[in-house]
Amino acid sequence: MIFTETRITGLWIVQPEKIEDYRGSFARTFCAADFAARGLPHSFVQHSMSISTRKHTLRGLHFQKPPHGEVKLVSCVRGAIWDVAVDLRRRSPTYLAWVSTVLSQENGAQFLIPEGFAHGFLSLTEDVAVAYMISAPHVPDSAGGLRYDDPAIGIEWPALPSVLSSRDLDWPPLERPVPV
Repeated sequence: MIFTETRITGLWIVQPEKIEDYRGSFARTFCAADFAARGLPHSFVQHSMSISTRKHTLRGLHFQKPPHGEVKLVSCVRGAIWDVAVDLRRRSPTYLAWVSTVLSQENGAQFLIPEGFAHGFLSLTEDVAVAYMISAPHVPDSAGGLRYDDPAIGIEWPALPSVLSSRDLDWPPLERPVPV
């Protein structure tokens, strides 16, 4: 696997190295020892999947409030998404900065998102499946979110969402530090 840290400390792109032959390909997508050797989280207790049937479906921006923060290892196993993470660590020099990457079935890339980040994605194709390995059990009462179009963050989405939940539309704009 190839590990590339983004411009925000703790946020990584993990690219499996494919071995291809006449049968197709094989790639290791996770190895606890490889993650641990880099000081990265390597214990995941939950594996979840979301399916988005329509192009330009937006999910997020979601996070878990302390003490229930989650590390996520996100991959797109069918279709393609534009994945984004926003730094919500108040003491971070990159507070409210964001990084995006394209995850797809073809590129096999994964996004390692540490605690203290909001996460969301926009489907770039029809019929998208996104897999998440998560470091902690989900606690619904600790769920939080940010509006995808909050001007305090200024995410430059590649397209306007055509499908968005009412919950994600109802997150209030940022007016004070986020509690993570």
